[in-house]
Amino acid sequence: MDKELGRDRIRATVAAALVVTGIVAAFAIAADRNGIRFASNDQAPVGSSGLARPHPPLDRAPGEPLKTP
Repeated sequence: MDKELGRDRIRATVAAALVVTGIVAAFAIAADRNGIRFASNDQAPVGSSGLARPHPPLDRAPGEPLKTP
């Protein structure tokens, strides 16, 4: 009986160590900001966020059926 309790404690300790290691790794990855680039609105035209390009206009209106040659 005592051996089973000892094994359960070892398993719980190993599981807790894995969880703590995962949390520390997640914080280390999240704290690394060397490769992160932030968008700036310095060069963006007025009225846009500068994060996306406008789509070209459609050749047909929405809901209009496709024309086949």
